[in-house]
Amino acid sequence: MSLAPYACMPADSRGRLHPEALSTFRSPFQRDRDRIIHSSAFRRLKHKTQVFVEHEGDYFRTRLTHSIEVAQVARTIAGTLGLNQELTEAVALAHDLGHTPFGHTGEDALHALMAPYGGFDHNAQAIRIVTSLERHYAGFDGLNLTWETLEGIAKHNGPVEGPLPYGLAEYNAVHDLELHTHASAEAQVAALSDDIAYNNHDLMDGLRAGLFSDAEVAELPIVGPAYAEIDALWPEIDGIRRRHEALRRVFGVMVTDVIDTARATLEEAAPGCAQAVRDLGRPVVRFSEPVWVEIEVIRAFLFHRMYRAPSVMRERERVTRVVEDLFPLYMERPDLLPTAWQADVASAKGDTALARIVADYVAGMTDRFALQEHGRLFDE
Repeated sequence: MSLAPYACMPADSRGRLHPEALSTFRSPFQRDRDRIIHSSAFRRLKHKTQVFVEHEGDYFRTRLTHSIEVAQVARTIAGTLGLNQELTEAVALAHDLGHTPFGHTGEDALHALMAPYGGFDHNAQAIRIVTSLERHYAGFDGLNLTWETLEGIAKHNGPVEGPLPYGLAEYNAVHDLELHTHASAEAQVAALSDDIAYNNHDLMDGLRAGLFSDAEVAELPIVGPAYAEIDALWPEIDGIRRRHEALRRVFGVMVTDVIDTARATLEEAAPGCAQAVRDLGRPVVRFSEPVWVEIEVIRAFLFHRMYRAPSVMRERERVTRVVEDLFPLYMERPDLLPTAWQADVASAKGDTALARIVADYVAGMTDRFALQEHGRLFDE
């Protein structure tokens, strides 16, 4: 399939921090995608939560299933817009690598604990993982991804302004990712695909958990018309099929809106190359204003009925204590970190350097491992 002129062309890639010979069989962006999939951090996403703690049920989304869903949506949108699907997929698959155990609850706890040492940011942590913490290759630390993939991970949500968070600041000093501009159209697609995926699967997971009912979500914009369509087509359909058919239509509405809006924006802006997209000063991939207003209603519903549900809040309190217990213990007793981490501990100069090592270790934990370690260290 031919690419649009504003797509990122593999032949025009700005390359890697550490130069490598081109692959005979794979484009640079394919290699990025494959390295991300084979990374340890990507595998750990299997046991990192979205909203519900990992052990609560096999049907709820994890960071891994979410990342796969985001990549699937992103490839569809990118292909329709004539963008580079391989780069889009690489950014989509990597976008959650920096998340802590226990979802945003774990990140909030770790950020508070790291406040004296510069804080914690999951996007910056993803950059730290793919540029430093993955240590499997002979010639470099990290995955040595292309500039375009790193740019997409760093600023898929838009330009990074203000003081740069730790991890991103250090890398950007040696490999300028032009953080003041918007990212490529491919990275913008990955960001919108993330929004589409989590809005839809949080509705499904909340329904499955019994936090709200089909009748309640049928009162929401976008969702209500989808249920009404299914009721008109299949009035006798069972509840599970009705729910699935309705929510897949919600998915479709959001995807179609992004594609239609992006097409109109790109046609009007007429960027002649990928850099022209970055230099526009505004995103080219977004929801239309009417649909965005409706999505905001859905997000507000999910915030109050799911993310702040009493059962979820009780679990948030429990897992926050896990992080709050583990971090200071490792700061006081860094000898408890695994042998593979002791060389870094020995070379750490000062509390801030040690805190970063401890934060790297805790952030890399899965839900299951964090709970197991807490039980081993505090309950024995």
